[in-house]
Amino acid sequence: MKNLFKDLFKKKNEASSNIDQADQEPKISDNKKNNSLETIKSKFNALVKKSAGKGEDVIGIEFTTNEIRLSQISSSKDNQSILDKLYLHKIQLPEDTSVLDNPILVIQELQLAIQKSKIKIKNAALALPVTNSIIRVVTSPLMTDNELVKAIDEDSLWENLVQLTENLEEYSIFYQVIERYPKENTMDILFVASKFSDINMYTEIVREADLNPVIVDVKCFAIKAAVDQINKKSGTIDESRLTAILEFGTEENYVMIFHENNPIITDIFIRGQDRKTLIESNNQEEIDSFVKRYTSQVKQAITDFEAKYEKRIRNLKVISNLENIETYLAGFKKNLENTGFNLLDPLDGVQVPQQIKDNLNLKNKSHLSSIIGLAFRKLDVFGHHKFVAASTNINLLPDRIKIIGEKRIKIISNFVLKGSLTAISIIYLFLFGLSASNIMSYNSKLVTYAQTKSEHEILNKKIAIITKELQIMDKSLNLSKSIQSNKVISYRYLAQIANSVPNRVQFIKIEYDGKNQIIIEGTASTDRDILKLVSNLNSKSLISQASLATMSLANSGSKSNSQRKGFKISVKTKG
Repeated sequence: MKNLFKDLFKKKNEASSNIDQADQEPKISDNKKNNSLETIKSKFNALVKKSAGKGEDVIGIEFTTNEIRLSQISSSKDNQSILDKLYLHKIQLPEDTSVLDNPILVIQELQLAIQKSKIKIKNAALALPVTNSIIRVVTSPLMTDNELVKAIDEDSLWENLVQLTENLEEYSIFYQVIERYPKENTMDILFVASKFSDINMYTEIVREADLNPVIVDVKCFAIKAAVDQINKKSGTIDESRLTAILEFGTEENYVMIFHENNPIITDIFIRGQDRKTLIESNNQEEIDSFVKRYTSQVKQAITDFEAKYEKRIRNLKVISNLENIETYLAGFKKNLENTGFNLLDPLDGVQVPQQIKDNLNLKNKSHLSSIIGLAFRKLDVFGHHKFVAASTNINLLPDRIKIIGEKRIKIISNFVLKGSLTAISIIYLFLFGLSASNIMSYNSKLVTYAQTKSEHEILNKKIAIITKELQIMDKSLNLSKSIQSNKVISYRYLAQIANSVPNRVQFIKIEYDGKNQIIIEGTASTDRDILKLVSNLNSKSLISQASLATMSLANSGSKSNSQRKGFKISVKTKG
């Protein structure tokens, strides 16, 4: 991987560079209804994206031959990064074997590590070694996004641009356009690939531990994510925005230089014997010889960069998994006197709770850089990566499109559910407010209840009197129907007869012969009532004589009428 990543990025990828000039012209639809639907859909998607944020939180997982590392980072309201979880779980693999050689053992240890760390997040991000990946920046003829996808689907693009000896069908590929150059009719594309067999082995280990792998990154890019956060929080980036990192150890060795916030990587080669020297040797002569060979490659990488970009590299931030790193740093400084070597602290600018500080008693924290960088990653659900640098969004997971689609549906469903619940809550609040208003109105009306009730009772008495008068009038009208005369005097006879009726007397029949004889039939409660009726009739001016013709018990099945007495009165009129 010598001279790997030279001229990787010239600047951050911008959304506008992903669109061809011809595609930027507005398209006018003839169908206004479709335009309205598309507008509503666009606004809804924008609202969902804003609600969902830039991605879902993940747990960072890194596997080494002697340790499993877990981390989780969240953000406070003031955008302060907080290290929620950091757990380092020691493992013991057979000598001269790797993680992929011992999947069952690693699964068991990962399950134990998750249990002890008490991490609840299920989304997992993990990193592959740089040596297990293919990383290129290739120059392609200028294409639109659609043309690029079509070229990839036709299996013609990568064979022509990457020109690798390996079979690309065995690799999971991630790509993103870095920048388009319309004047030169070209564009730069970041190409990252790793074998399906390696990725599937790592992800299967994670799944067996009841986690959901959603991001597969490359270690160098995970480290870049950590460095980006340090630079962002510290605000100490100089005008050149130049940072150089050296990863030095038994597994990964390379120089990574950030120019304009984009990395340029040069591989550092060490022999098998040199690896043994790093771990076992106490021979100072062997160590000095190794340091000299190693620093000569570092110096060459720095010199090449300085010559091309005319930028001076004064300091290298070192990442190492060696316990005796200080011994080698002294040798590096001796061989490169004008270059500083300082261990990188990935927790710089990150708020670390006291309980983690108490358990994190490490002089050298640099080897945590990749795991901290992974914890800063987010599962990109709505395509936010199109608007930021390509190197911060590497994802080699083979089924990443399916996972992102499922997550997007889940987020939209949750958004719709929350919106429905909000609407229902608003309706209930409105109804509650309306009910409260009605209750207050009714209570105000109850203040005059006593007065209204008194007025109601008075009116009921008046209605009773009027009703009684109406009944008398109805009775008079019914009696008048039995009088076979149309003379005016007959109505006057009837009026005086009606006014003579006591309370407990009821007429059944009145017969008038049209001259001076009226026969009245009816019932009364007592003999006294009948005699009272006769007396009343005799007192009237139009009646000359009223006499009781007959009296008998009334024939009625009603219990109330069983004691009533029937009567017949003969009335002689004057005139």
